[in-house]
Amino acid sequence: MSNTPMAASPLTRAVLEIDEYASGLGWDQPARLFALVDTAQLRAQEPALAAQLGLGDEPDAAGLTPIEQDEIPTDKPLDEFLGTIAWPEAVVGCALTVERLMLPPSAEAQVPDDLDEAALAKWVARHPERQEVRMTVAVLRDGARESALRLREKDSPTEVLTGSELVPGLAEALAATFAD
Repeated sequence: MSNTPMAASPLTRAVLEIDEYASGLGWDQPARLFALVDTAQLRAQEPALAAQLGLGDEPDAAGLTPIEQDEIPTDKPLDEFLGTIAWPEAVVGCALTVERLMLPPSAEAQVPDDLDEAALAKWVARHPERQEVRMTVAVLRDGARESALRLREKDSPTEVLTGSELVPGLAEALAATFAD
């Protein structure tokens, strides 16, 4: 991947690969869910699928391959949908990319206390300091986490912020999809 640092961990590389893929689709896209599988195991156990995904024979034992899942239903809240997911053992992790509006910390003190979820969303959408952001969050079965954030106003591969604790609530929700 051209914009992914080779020294990055396999999970960081997978998150940045998914971010780049989502960026190529443009903004105003639905949320997208990905299974993360061990690339070496995928090549060994499913060579036809690996070939279809364009995975060559180059050795990358520590690599992760994101595989996009079916479209996420829009008729139920994302957290409810995530609560219905169970992954097979071959899936070592999962990732989600989603667009949201966010406010800077300085604006959070201005939020009225009496708003329900729908009214809060409208209030944020009208706020002059709102930012459109694409969040890509990934977790592994072993608890590892990584995130990438891209602001619409700074839509460039060199302006993507990464870190393991950028979107902790979404990471928790994804980790729960691996709970027994």
